[in-house]
Parts: sequence; structure tokens; C-alpha cells
Amino acid sequence: MLSPHHTIFDLAAMCLIRMAPNEILQAIIVFDDWESCQKQPSIGSLFFWLSGDGFGTMTTTSSMEPARHGSARICRGCWDQMHMPIPIGGPLALPFRAFGITRSKMNPDICTICERSFQYVKKQRQITVDATILFADIRGFTDLSERIEAVQLSEIVSLFQDRCAQAIWAHDGIVNKQMGDGLMAIFNFPIVRNDHAGAAILAALEIQRNCATALNGLTLEALPGRTLGVGVGIHSGEVQIGEFSSFRSDFTAIGGVVNQAARLESQAAAGEILISAETTAKAPALTADAETRMLALKGIEQPVQASVLVKR
Repeated sequence: MLSPHHTIFDLAAMCLIRMAPNEILQAIIVFDDWESCQKQPSIGSLFFWLSGDGFGTMTTTSSMEPARHGSARICRGCWDQMHMPIPIGGPLALPFRAFGITRSKMNPDICTICERSFQYVKKQRQITVDATILFADIRGFTDLSERIEAVQLSEIVSLFQDRCAQAIWAHDGIVNKQMGDGLMAIFNFPIVRNDHAGAAILAALEIQRNCATALNGLTLEALPGRTLGVGVGIHSGEVQIGEFSSFRSDFTAIGGVVNQAARLESQAAAGEILISAETTAKAPALTADAETRMLALKGIEQPVQASVLVKR
């Protein structure tokens, strides 16, 4: 019988004897004494055992350089949201992996508990989070899709999605939605980043560099003399994050902030990053040289001011 008095050693031992997934999740929920338990000196050795490289690399404060994405041995989302070290790398991850608890496709430094068990993690169906939302999209894709074959089209989409994901993961964001030639990313959940606005801008700059290099190398016989480009929109503020469907268990973000980020992206030309005034205010050093533009966005009555960064 599980109780709040189980220690992390009990949790590790139970996992090693092949607990069922629901039992693992139950252990996580009832295990509410972790914060006091972690202060014990004897826990230090377990930190190192769980993380492989040492638990110190798991910090997500903005003062620390983020570890290389995909290298975390413990789920950074579970740690930031529950202060629970769920192994996703190293020997202790093997029993978890046997029951489907693996690295998430949203970000390889979080696990499928974060991705598919939102109510277990947060103990409620939706929460309000201060976050930054990024949308990116290939410009002229609809026209292109009517002129080239499906095989080459899928190659372009794969290059775009892969290069965007690498940039987003490098700055602790998650790829929350993939929509063919576009995607949506969230910064500051479940991995916490105090500088989430700056992280999103840096990811956008990297997206532009990565995609320019990859897409410009393609030969498009259907569109001679033309190169593909990417438009990006970014907005920051409070969003609702949670499960909004009765038949899907993965989480997403909704609200006016999400809508405005999408509208900004729709106005961005190839090579442009449109950044809202709210995001700009949170990361002034990254937008000091940006052009300012007033935009009329669909569904928003008043003109919106945006900072414009252009790929160089």
C-alpha cells in the first residue's frame, strides 16, 4: 500500500520490480514528502545515480546554461512541475520504458507523463501559466504543394519540422502542435524558464538560420529562381494550459495570447520574425535593433505594435 511516507528509495525500488503504469503514477501523486526528503545528505548519492551526469545539470533557472537537448537523464518537466525525478535516461529508465514512460516527442528532455498525464501532474484539468507562444510556417507552401510531387513536398516539410524542433528544444521550448507546414511551440511549460520570452526569440532566430540553410539547398524545378522562407510570430502573456478534449490526453494552450501569436505569424513575410510589444518588453536586449510596425490583425479591433527581426 502506497502512502505519503514512502521515500524516493521506495519509489526507485518499486519501479525496479516492474510496477504497472497506473501504480507508478499513483506513487508520484501520493509522494508529497519529496521536498523535505531531498534535503537529507543521503539523497545526494541517489541524485547522481538517477541523473548519470550529476543532478546539478537539471536546473532550469535562467542563470544557468541549458544542457544539450535530449541529454537529460531525468524528466525536466516532472522535476519543475512536481519536484519528482522521473528517469528518462540511464539504467533506471529501463523499467519505466517498459511501461511506455519514455522521452516525449514534444521535447526529448521531458517524458510522456508530462505529455499525456496532465491531470496527474497538475491535479487539475487546466491551469493559467505566464508563457510565450511561437508559431512558424513555410511561406508560399500552398502554391508550392500544387506544383511539386508529394515525395519532394514531404522532404521539405520534414526538413522544416526537424530544424524548427532542434531550435525550440535548444531553448527549452516544446513543439506542442505540428500542422503540416507549420507548428506551435510553448515556452515556460512544462520546463520552467524565467526568461521564456528571450528563449523564444533566440529559438526563432535559430529557426530562421537553420531553415534558410536547409531549404535554400533544395532545387525546386517547379519554381525556378525562387527560394523558400519561413515566417514566425511570437507573443507572451497568460495562457490556459490543459486537456481540452474528452478523447485526447495530451495538453495544449489556448487563449488570446495564442490567437495573437498565430495572427502575427500570418503577417510575417519569409525571413521575418514578428514579436509582440509584450514579448519585446520582456527581452529588450534582443529587440533593441528591431524595426517597429503597426499591424491590423484579424479578430483584433485595435492596431497591434510589433517588433520585426529579419533573417540576416
